[in-house]
Amino acid sequence: MTAGSLIEVSRGSFGPSRWEFAERRLAPALAPFVERMLGYQELSKAPAPMREFPQTFVVVIIEFGPPITVAPRGDPARTKRSLGGFVASLGDDFAEIQSSGLQQGVQVDLTPAGARRLFGLPLSELGGRIVALTDLFPTGYDELVERLADASNWELRLELVERFLVGRILDSSVDSCRTDWAQRRILAQRGALPLRALSSELGISHKHLISLFRDQVGVTPKLFARLVRFQAALRSACAHPELPWVDVALESGFCDQAHLAREMRHFTGLTPTAARELRLSEPGASGG
Repeated sequence: MTAGSLIEVSRGSFGPSRWEFAERRLAPALAPFVERMLGYQELSKAPAPMREFPQTFVVVIIEFGPPITVAPRGDPARTKRSLGGFVASLGDDFAEIQSSGLQQGVQVDLTPAGARRLFGLPLSELGGRIVALTDLFPTGYDELVERLADASNWELRLELVERFLVGRILDSSVDSCRTDWAQRRILAQRGALPLRALSSELGISHKHLISLFRDQVGVTPKLFARLVRFQAALRSACAHPELPWVDVALESGFCDQAHLAREMRHFTGLTPTAARELRLSEPGASGG
């Protein structure tokens, strides 16, 4: 990133593909709501399916190129193809992604609080599904996609997306302070936290906490904690590939290696070693 610039552009290749990423430094007011905003372009003569693992944030894909196909758990019967992009809310499904050879768009990783404000509806209504953005934004969104396609550089594109986010997220009156606090507690403990302690500390019933999470996070506190623990183990395994899996498991709060293997298989469809290798093979990936 050059002095005074708000974006950093990186380029590279892997296998038959060439890729370009552009990341923008976000407006401070968006910090509680947006984890990352990344422009991307990938061109491949022989596109191969990619597997995306579930995350603890909501993924918004704004496409101004050919639409990609998304198959939750690799199931052809559940395949989605949405012109203009889609949102993938929190859930326990991995997904198989397939492009025509060209991908162009902007990925926005939202905190649940950001997604609740942006879409203006309970996140339980997204229910871990893949939903077309044109269904969620009946006005204004088509114009954004057209302007992104016409823009001459990444700086203009990412500025357009940021304005779109600011205009919707910051005008929202949704109060998510309790679930925000609960998520921070779960993240700080890497998912290893007695969940009934959260409701006690918040002064609400456990049933009420679950209801708040469904509305403002989209999943139960238990599933959120499982996702946090899974992601912590995967990060540790990628950062320290020499570490035995039993040590990764115990360090990440799993009962034992078998428990870790079951969760990895559930969230990725792969063995722990295969999941780590896949994550490390991704463009721009590192062990940190």
